[in-house]
Order: sequence, then structure tokens, then C-alpha cells
Amino acid sequence: MTPIKISVLEKKYLSVSWNDGMETKIKLANLRKKCPCAICNSEKKENGDKYIPIYTNDQLTISEISKVGKYAIAVYWKDGHNTGIYEFGYLRSITDLTGDGK
Repeated sequence: MTPIKISVLEKKYLSVSWNDGMETKIKLANLRKKCPCAICNSEKKENGDKYIPIYTNDQLTISEISKVGKYAIAVYWKDGHNTGIYEFGYLRSITDLTGDGK
């Protein structure tokens, strides 16, 4: 499964069209909260399960998305955070909303 189109909708969602016909959406707040990078994982571990981050507009604005090989995307946030690499399987697993693409 690989994305064929990725876009930001309404400044609130990351929309992904997959090569199997599935359409998914992820709230940008959830995408940021579930960032898989070492910095974010360390922060989550340090603050425990009850930690609820509050994000600024810059922290929830994507400035760029780039493909990483044939397995992932890198997301660059407006606040400068850019170390999260979202493997395609992980990206699909953190989906908030799905549809059949029809």
C-alpha cells in the first residue's frame, strides 16, 4: 500500500489517497501528536500517558511534505519540527476518518 496523492484539507486534515482505492484523513493535531521521531517519543515518555499536548497554529501547519524512499513521508511543520518520518503502514494505522474513495 502506497499513497498516490497527499494533500492538506481545510488546514485541519492530511488527506491520503492510497493505491488500493482507500481514502483516509488524519487530523493535523493527531498527526503531530503521533509523530514517531525520537524527540517526540522522549517527550511522551517523560510526561507519561496522561500528557495532553496543546499546540500552536505554527505547530499544526505543514510547510512541506516529502517522500522518503519508497516507504515513508517526512513532514515539515511551520514551527521547524521536521524529524518525523511516517512509514506508510504507520500513517495508515493512525487514520481518523476513512472512506472507500467513491
